Amino acid sequence: MFDVEFYKNKKVLVTGHTGFKGSWLCRTLILLGSNVTGYSLEPNKNNNLFYISEVEKNMNSIIGDIRDMNSLMKVFKNVKPEIVFHLAAQPIVKESYNDPLYTYETNVMGTVNICECIRQSSCVKSFLNITTDKVYKNREWEWGYRENESLDGFDPYSNSKSCSELVTHSYKNSFFNDLNVATSTARAGNVIGGGDFANNRIIPDCIRAVIEDKDIVIYNPNSIRPYQHVLEAIFTYLHIAQMQYIDKKYSGYYNVGPDDQDCITTGELVNLFCSKWGNNVKWITKQVDGPHEANFLKLDCSKLKSVFGWKPKWGIEEAIDRTVEWYKMYLKNSNVLECMDKQIYEILRVGESNNV
Repeated sequence: MFDVEFYKNKKVLVTGHTGFKGSWLCRTLILLGSNVTGYSLEPNKNNNLFYISEVEKNMNSIIGDIRDMNSLMKVFKNVKPEIVFHLAAQPIVKESYNDPLYTYETNVMGTVNICECIRQSSCVKSFLNITTDKVYKNREWEWGYRENESLDGFDPYSNSKSCSELVTHSYKNSFFNDLNVATSTARAGNVIGGGDFANNRIIPDCIRAVIEDKDIVIYNPNSIRPYQHVLEAIFTYLHIAQMQYIDKKYSGYYNVGPDDQDCITTGELVNLFCSKWGNNVKWITKQVDGPHEANFLKLDCSKLKSVFGWKPKWGIEEAIDRTVEWYKMYLKNSNVLECMDKQIYEILRVGESNNV
């Protein structure tokens, strides 16, 4: 059961805090009463959730490169975090083809650096490395991957995240078990929600098309992905980190995704978006030659359900509802932080009613 009092006054470090997921995680931690420190690169201040929502006003925001070991070590010495969420990454598949060196440096050596800082510190009790559903060797089969499947991502992004998993496993076995650091990795599916402005992601592409009064263009409408609202993933991360902090037996490797009925095609997702947005928004498809991306990808989240009694709180339609709600407020210049807080409290109340 998720304890809403657990994070109060806990010292928490979030790497990649200025990103889409990082912003939602930091705001949630702030509302839960944590002493939050973030460490991340300076983001583009145009269309960036962290700045739009002014999350930084209630936390310690440190600008730095996850590849800079000395800078990161200073943060650990000054902050002495009890709980670490590692989200810093180069997260886009297409960008990994354009710059594989930077992708590997950030996603692999960044993980080495965070693990080494934990190894050289005595403060951390719970460490969660956030990876991706793309770490698995994708066989394009119809059933969901389980945590014991082979790790072998195809493209530089996916493969670098597979490597990040292996780095974490090695540090856990070689050092963290003896140091009493509870360690897990969370392999999350595709998240959607308000405030994502990244290139080459479907919902941000939809929003850009709406703003420009153009048709939404989809290149792979039949590709299947495990879509879920970003807060579904955030509260699962918080739950894992909390439970392993209390008892190391919960350390492990967890898939974080929706139920099977919410693993839908990109075309179905955009149909839902168009329906919820209204105003006669529509989409078209174009065929282009581009780098390889998996067509079929699902996760089996049975382990998460059996270990924690976890179950999704919002289905895909509710996830789209909340996503559209945020962007419409944003385009009206309304208070998007209030919208974020409202949605955080909404999903928290659902979780409390379900005793999860």
